[in-house]
Amino acid sequence: MDLKRRKRYVGEVYTSSLTDIMFFLLLFFLITSAFATPTVLKLLLPNAKTGTQGVKHPIVIAIDADLNYAIGTTRIAATDLEATLTREIAGQVDPAALIKVDKTVPVQALVDLLEIGNRLKIKMVLATANSKN
Repeated sequence: MDLKRRKRYVGEVYTSSLTDIMFFLLLFFLITSAFATPTVLKLLLPNAKTGTQGVKHPIVIAIDADLNYAIGTTRIAATDLEATLTREIAGQVDPAALIKVDKTVPVQALVDLLEIGNRLKIKMVLATANSKN
């Protein structure tokens, strides 16, 4: 008895729907990567129990442990801080700034920054890390 099959079955994988899925994933990751803000200075933020961000696009001011200043993604000297902030807020109706300060920075550096913001009438918010408690 010869019980062999006469026809061979060939397995096929239809990939036309996979290209659509890959296209949508690519679009999703491109759009979400535009919302990510790069950090220039590595900081250890102080802890807080609660926190919300009310301003949509504030100016981000960062101070690291070595008292290096950055506005957005550009590093600046401490002496150029007020002039740079004045240029950044030009044309804004209600300017706001998000301050990211390393927790080892002396309080006087933070007070100096807040004083500049007060002179320029900028609303300033201090960024904190969420505590586990």
